[in-house]
Amino acid sequence: MTLLSTVPRINRLAMATTPTHPAFEPLKAAFPDVKFVAQTFRDMVTLVVPRESILEVCRFLHDDSRTKFDFLAELNGVDYLGYAGARGRFAVNYGLTSTTFNNRLWLRVYLDPTRDTAPNADNLKDEDATTKGDPGLMIPSVTSVWAGAEWPEREVYDLLGLIFTGHPDLRRIMTWNGFGSYPLRKDYPLRGVGERDDYKIVTRDSA
Repeated sequence: MTLLSTVPRINRLAMATTPTHPAFEPLKAAFPDVKFVAQTFRDMVTLVVPRESILEVCRFLHDDSRTKFDFLAELNGVDYLGYAGARGRFAVNYGLTSTTFNNRLWLRVYLDPTRDTAPNADNLKDEDATTKGDPGLMIPSVTSVWAGAEWPEREVYDLLGLIFTGHPDLRRIMTWNGFGSYPLRKDYPLRGVGERDDYKIVTRDSA
């Protein structure tokens, strides 16, 4: 019998749901005025970061000798439309890895649109996204911290319409410039909005 098994069940659950991470204390000291929210799920710790602080927090976690998160292992976007208890409509998730200390940390930023998000409601060209796009969906690019963020940020922009300001080459990566919609938004129809209606059918004989 281990020591943990002698702890009452309610205490074990409380211990399991209290997030801890080696990066927390350095972050608190470096950003005393920033309100962080820590979450944990299946032993993975997520730190919710205000949008206006994400670039500085990422740079600190990358550069500081106590954290050294030198590898951006994952960057993705989520649409929480219809999700019970969601803190925001959209989120950007950053999966950080420290190859020096062999630990991981997730960062999350929530974003809320200020305009209609339905298909073709905000039909912008790529070159106009950062100047005419929804300000509620703009977030600083972290490509200056991890160069490998370039294509993942482009993918999130293309499929969810989240706009990464300061990105060196913010263009759609799967659909075309002027596509007009964002296919991974949950208010985008599963069968599309007619984009495929005029596609030329290529057969073996005509190919």
